[in-house]
Amino acid sequence: MSLNDQKLKKLREAEATQQDAFAALRFRDYRLFTIGRTLLFTNGQMQTVALGWELYDRTGSALVLGGIGLAQVLPAILLTLVAGHVADKYHRKPIMLFAMLIFALCSLGLAIISYTRAPNAVVLIYTILVLTGIAKAFLKPASDALMFQLIPVEVFTNAATWNSSSFQIASVVGPALGGFAIAVLKGATGVYLLAGFAGFLCLILMATISEPKFTPSKEPISLKALVAGATFVWKNQLILAAISLDMFAVLLGGAVALLPIFAKDILRVGPFELGCLQAAPSIGALIMAVSLAYLPPLRKAGKALLWSVIGFGVVTIIFGLSRWYWLSLLMLALSGALDAISVVIRHTLVQIRTPDNLRGRVAAINSVFISASNELGGFESGLAAAFLGPVVAVVGGGIGTIVVAIAAAYIWPEMRKLGTLEEYKK
Repeated sequence: MSLNDQKLKKLREAEATQQDAFAALRFRDYRLFTIGRTLLFTNGQMQTVALGWELYDRTGSALVLGGIGLAQVLPAILLTLVAGHVADKYHRKPIMLFAMLIFALCSLGLAIISYTRAPNAVVLIYTILVLTGIAKAFLKPASDALMFQLIPVEVFTNAATWNSSSFQIASVVGPALGGFAIAVLKGATGVYLLAGFAGFLCLILMATISEPKFTPSKEPISLKALVAGATFVWKNQLILAAISLDMFAVLLGGAVALLPIFAKDILRVGPFELGCLQAAPSIGALIMAVSLAYLPPLRKAGKALLWSVIGFGVVTIIFGLSRWYWLSLLMLALSGALDAISVVIRHTLVQIRTPDNLRGRVAAINSVFISASNELGGFESGLAAAFLGPVVAVVGGGIGTIVVAIAAAYIWPEMRKLGTLEEYKK
């Protein structure tokens, strides 16, 4: 067989792999990992609904709702560099398992606080959320780095799609279970217990995964070693553009933290409908993620990213102005579908372009961007709603998202020229 024939054969095999919707899931350890992460995400989503409902019911404060995200994101940001270096220097599986144990124990702690109706419950809940943020700081870089060790580089895009899908499945099931449990059990205590049970199941499942060999970083802990991930991201402007755009879109345009207010005061619906509202973005994202898994690779990934962010801003504005429950539900679903495009593009770019000995630190930097957009975005939304009202906060955030997307297109012109992600494989 000639050299050209061999190249043609490999090209055809690569194309077949890219269009195999279940390519990544055909690897046993990745399949177990994905199931385990789905349980973990379900845990978190159930607690999000329960915490939002309970704290708003206790305090009636939008600022307290925003504080849920702030209490978790600050430890994650402060420990980012250390956690990323630990994930590159030591075996990632034990780090991941210990963090999951903390998550499960924190869920049980929330159940005790909720059941006893302690007078200083808000302070105690925030304390547990800080512990959750510390665990998350170490879990994210270790699990992200481990996940892409379980599969070959040819299926990274497919794995990013299924990783997004697993999160969205949990985000549909979790809020629905959370809202249903609150309505049936007349409180949040049972939700925390269910979340704790899911956390322990995840821990057991992840323990069965065989950690592959990797070359740990031999760099001693130093400022240079700690900032290596940030330096790498800064030098790779395409990665910086993708994660920055995604961060500012969700930071400004996210309305999830204010859903308890919209459900109770604006749309005037109960806890079950709140759970449906929380699940709607994930339903849209799941449909989009599965569609992307079956479709050929995006040929103009850069433009797809930019237009998806602009669309995200538009549907956020419509949601903020809506007074009809079903229209609000539809806009949230569309926001999730558009966000899924951004997630797949970002995750694929980061993993394809990052060497293994830097995966933990780069994943930690990526985690900060994600945390800033989600948890810190929740605080920003709560703060804006406290001073300007929830409607102005959401509509203004949607407008800001559109402005950021337009600005990013001019700041990083290479983003507009980005074609298929596979062009950037090493």
